[in-house]
Amino acid sequence: MKPILIPLMCSLSVLWAGAVHAQAETPPLLLSISEGSSSGALDHAHYAAKYQGLADVLSRALKTKVSLAVTRDLEQMQENIRAGRADLVMFRSSDFMARAMRDYGYSYISTAKPDGHCVVIVPKGSPLKALADIKGKRIAMPDKSTYMSRFCTADFKIQGISLDKENVQYMREQSAIGVYLDNKLADVGAVASYSKLAAKWEKDGNRILYKSVAQPYFPLVASKKIRPEQIKAIQTELLALPGSESGRELLKRLEMEGFDITSEARLRELPKWIEK
Repeated sequence: MKPILIPLMCSLSVLWAGAVHAQAETPPLLLSISEGSSSGALDHAHYAAKYQGLADVLSRALKTKVSLAVTRDLEQMQENIRAGRADLVMFRSSDFMARAMRDYGYSYISTAKPDGHCVVIVPKGSPLKALADIKGKRIAMPDKSTYMSRFCTADFKIQGISLDKENVQYMREQSAIGVYLDNKLADVGAVASYSKLAAKWEKDGNRILYKSVAQPYFPLVASKKIRPEQIKAIQTELLALPGSESGRELLKRLEMEGFDITSEARLRELPKWIEK
């Protein structure tokens, strides 16, 4: 028996060692995240600490390592999506994520709660009472290339205000809109409801003049590499977060109430709403 068993055992050992080696060489999946211009100019270490917990949740759901990459370079982020360089993508430019699903084969996983809005803000002493009053005023807006600028422009158009005919100043950072209002360089500003500026505006004694229709916020999508059953596993983990102390702490760190896995149809309709 020895001439038979020993070669078999050696062969099994070689196969097992080869499998372990192959598993060790399997590259981690990549989660790419961008908050765009709404969060302020914080450093990379801040964002890495903020989102590492989410990468850990995805690693647990997928039973494999998920590495984190955070960027504020919107053009680079969009190019990465087009090229399919990331396995999982979370991007505040919701309309671009909807087009990623439509045009580049990405699959929906979730959006964040609550939805996003375009919020129109004015200083506490402003005489403006309604959205229509912004006509003819100096309007400070996010950079023209950003999602929130497109969002506000589309919503204003529905409300009968064409920004092409107005005095609009576009800001690279949404935080600069508050500076302009504080220094009377603009009369009214438009910002994302989830921006740090909007969160503190009323707390500082100022006013919110108008809040737009709600649209899906901060989508998470998957590349073609992620299978449907893996997406289901991710959704299960995300929905379970509010049920544990560690999950609630993570959501607080992410500045979210939770994840929504029911907004796919609304997200897919978003580009039509933006572009009409």
